[in-house]
Amino acid sequence: MFEKWNATQLCWCKSGKKYGECHQKIEDKIREFKKQGCMVPTRKLLKTPEQIEGIRESGKLNIAVLDYVAEHIQAGMSTEAINTLVHDKILELGGIPAPLNFEGFPKSVCTSINNQICHGIPSEDMILGVGDIINVDVSTIYKGYFSDSSRMFCIGEVSEENRKLVQTAKECVLLALEEVKPWKFMGDLGAVITKHAYANGYSVVQEVGGHGVGLKFHEKPTIMYVTRKNTGMLLVPGMVFTIEPMINMGTHEIYIDDDNGWTIYTDDDKPSAQWEVTIVVTEKGYEILAC
Repeated sequence: MFEKWNATQLCWCKSGKKYGECHQKIEDKIREFKKQGCMVPTRKLLKTPEQIEGIRESGKLNIAVLDYVAEHIQAGMSTEAINTLVHDKILELGGIPAPLNFEGFPKSVCTSINNQICHGIPSEDMILGVGDIINVDVSTIYKGYFSDSSRMFCIGEVSEENRKLVQTAKECVLLALEEVKPWKFMGDLGAVITKHAYANGYSVVQEVGGHGVGLKFHEKPTIMYVTRKNTGMLLVPGMVFTIEPMINMGTHEIYIDDDNGWTIYTDDDKPSAQWEVTIVVTEKGYEILAC
């Protein structure tokens, strides 16, 4: 599973420590879980200290951009205006918008309003109105490292029904974070998300989920959120991934816009909400790198 490494050699992670003082104990433990039939990460999924620092710096920029959006977003603004804000701010801070031209995506940010679940494409024709809820999903490349996070924004006076959906989606992420512990399982996150969403009368999107991130925009593992405890990949220190459940007011079923091939909608046209964070699993729990 792992390339053999002598305990006296400098560790592969470039920490400057000997393997026996660095990753050997972690990898011995991974091997034990593997023997029990568990799904475990490869060494490629364990970021080095240097890489984690790079992703952390990228995340700081991503957070600053979302803070900037929060200061300016308002009714009457087009989603294209949000795209311009995000694009210009990322460049000003020395970064590159990760979505722009990614697999043909035409803009620098995703803006998903009301019944748009994700991958909404900014447009001059899409104008924010009072009562709308919108997810702004920002992803940044900074010095070669990727970060990814999104927030929901309520525009003006929002219905109590929509406000509850937005709040419950945020609570799902917070509850999932409490489940992020080394030597637990990825399925624990989805289990608590599903339980909380269902308890509030909502559904969870099943076809789209989180992903590894850091050296590329989308990396392994893929993270789904309709799962059971003690299932899925083992959580190991050094893993970096997003938590981003999409919570629907109505059915979990979806459809993709035939015209642009990107934007995903709720099948019943009821609202959807999503918050996204990038985290790294640590020896004690987790650290949020972008939110």
